[in-house]
Amino acid sequence: MPEPTPARDADAPARTRFEPPMSPAGEPFWEATREQRLVLPWCLDCGQPHWFPRDACPHCLSGAIEWRPASGRGVVYAVSIMPKPAMPMLADRVPYVVALVELDEGVRVMTNVVDIEPEHAVVDLEVAAAWEPLSDGRHLLVFAPRR
Repeated sequence: MPEPTPARDADAPARTRFEPPMSPAGEPFWEATREQRLVLPWCLDCGQPHWFPRDACPHCLSGAIEWRPASGRGVVYAVSIMPKPAMPMLADRVPYVVALVELDEGVRVMTNVVDIEPEHAVVDLEVAAAWEPLSDGRHLLVFAPRR
């Protein structure tokens, strides 16, 4: 049986893209996006940040994780231009850029690069966090070229 769709605030933007679900492990990240703040999970035992959110550190398996503010700066590590939409709701965005961005903190995040002609989104492009509103008040982390 499909999960019920959460009620939508009448003033919230209409859904124009896939909206990621919020898991218990990722809740601190998603709550920070409501204020357009980027936070990352850090292991208190080995001192390493990691991405994606999970209950145990992938470096040392400790469960002692703390969420800390991140710089929001990084560089494109890998990039692909999508000439066709991965989902029907992305049809009006093609071509769009999917990239693996390496943050200054050392973790890599799969994301979109926006505010750029797709052919100019290249490896080593310096980018900064940007935010796209979601229908429930959260924001989706995307990146734009640093100016």
